[in-house]
Amino acid sequence: METALAPQPRSAVPDYWNLVPRYSRWSEDQKIPIYKTYYVEDLRTLELGPWEDRECNAAFVVLTGQEGVTESLVTEIPPGATLPPFKFGIDDLVYVLDGRGITTIWAEGQEKKSFEWTARSMFMLPRNYTVQISNTQGSRPARLLHYNYLPTAMSIFPDPMYFFNNKSTQPDMSLLYGQESEFYSTAKFAQHEERWASFWLGNFFPDMMAWDKFRPMEGRGVGASSVSMLFPSCSIRAGLPTMAVGTYKKGHQHGPGVVVVIPGGDGFSVMWRPDPGGEKEKIYIPWHEGSIFVPPNMWWHQHFNVGATPARYLTLHPARNISWFEGRGEERNTDSQIEYVDEDPWIRQKFEEELTKRGVKSLMPEEAYTNRAYEWSKVAPVGDIEHVK
Repeated sequence: METALAPQPRSAVPDYWNLVPRYSRWSEDQKIPIYKTYYVEDLRTLELGPWEDRECNAAFVVLTGQEGVTESLVTEIPPGATLPPFKFGIDDLVYVLDGRGITTIWAEGQEKKSFEWTARSMFMLPRNYTVQISNTQGSRPARLLHYNYLPTAMSIFPDPMYFFNNKSTQPDMSLLYGQESEFYSTAKFAQHEERWASFWLGNFFPDMMAWDKFRPMEGRGVGASSVSMLFPSCSIRAGLPTMAVGTYKKGHQHGPGVVVVIPGGDGFSVMWRPDPGGEKEKIYIPWHEGSIFVPPNMWWHQHFNVGATPARYLTLHPARNISWFEGRGEERNTDSQIEYVDEDPWIRQKFEEELTKRGVKSLMPEEAYTNRAYEWSKVAPVGDIEHVK
């Protein structure tokens, strides 16, 4: 005897086959704005909405190339207000878009520890600790950008209740109460990678525009320097590349979920698809302090400083296994980068047009466009920054 199978309600469809990821369904349930776009020019003025759970205004920023991998969440603390305590089950990296305040963090039954922050500060909130955030200015709100791996985590463990105020999860007590004298003390030099960047280890970086410990990135382009920030017992990495006045980076590509935030400078970026013909549909992204964008997975992109001062951008990276792709490692200079001599002539033309609008002179050496072996660091200025030896 055959029995007809009745169609099941949508709620009964297993998450594996559900076309709407669990994180997307959860974020929509929060009833706060969700911005789905290539970029937001200024997060400091982005319109937010009331978030009942956190008792503050907030919005999700789901940028193309970030979906399902990393979360960008903007929260705003009213003038002089203190938000209710919350406990989050994964590491949460916070960048201060505007304002001043205090964060207090603790484990149940343990001493509370606090630290102060201001605009352009960056700090880590470690998983499973209780956190409370206060705005110390009575005249203006404070605005924060939160970056974490919640979309990835929720795709593996699709129960939202596990990640929020879960009393059954315990923090790693050694992080806040271990041998280190102060969890949020000044970052320390951790490693000097031979080719690409200096590594600094810490949980609090007071001002991403004041940071002055960099290393030249000879392979990335004229006037390029960078530093990488690592966080104890955490897989999130942040980078802080810089560009000298009148220079721009070589075109390059990488994996998904890398969020780019601008702490200072005036410039633009260009992104285009890697498939044949993709270069004919370039996306132009103007940026300044507070801008945010994400280069989609393996899209070519390029960054340009057209302002009168050195520029820098903060890169927030997904887990290493996600950002890894064929062509990285030792071959990334050739496989995943476009040398100046090979780039579309439109790139240089657009760069010089934008400089002319602002009355800024290009410092790009003519030899960079003709000599593939040109090494900028031996002849070009790098700006007023200290380089780690």
